[in-house]
Amino acid sequence: MEESVRHCCIICGQEKESGITIISEFICESCEAEMVRTDVKDEKYPFFINQLKRIWVQKDV
Repeated sequence: MEESVRHCCIICGQEKESGITIISEFICESCEAEMVRTDVKDEKYPFFINQLKRIWVQKDV
């Protein structure tokens, strides 16, 4: 029996099973889909940018 692995999404902070990993950080499928659909003029766009910056900030430490 295969055990599912859950990861914490760096965008929403929730534990999810499926998504993508960039370097060592996980983004769930729903956040990935929302980011792809978000226009640069959307008020949530800066939030996504700041969350994604965490990937490189943690990598450089």
